[in-house]
Amino acid sequence: MTPQFPIIELVDRLAIAEVKWARTQANAEELNWYRQQIDLQNIDSIQPHIAKLMQIHNLIWELEKELKSGQEQLLPLEEIGRRAISIRNLNNKRIQLKNTMASMLNCPVREIKQDHVSQ
Repeated sequence: MTPQFPIIELVDRLAIAEVKWARTQANAEELNWYRQQIDLQNIDSIQPHIAKLMQIHNLIWELEKELKSGQEQLLPLEEIGRRAISIRNLNNKRIQLKNTMASMLNCPVREIKQDHVSQ
């Protein structure tokens, strides 16, 4: 079965859903849907990359948690800036990893950022 969207997006969304589930248990239906979709794909060759992708999403979650919970006023501006740069750098690694997986799976879709440091 062909996924409803590119495999690299399916894998990325699954990784996010797995991280969310591990931290909140608030997304069982979402997580189950992604797991069902991914079970229909042959992703054995990219399993190590999926693990790295989940690590990246966990790190981003840690960096964003105070910012998303409305507690950013507790952080000095320098810390907010440091986190923003770290998040940007992690997202650049995430994009590179997704494109590596796309290449390995012969998926024609690549994530491309125009005028962006992830290029």
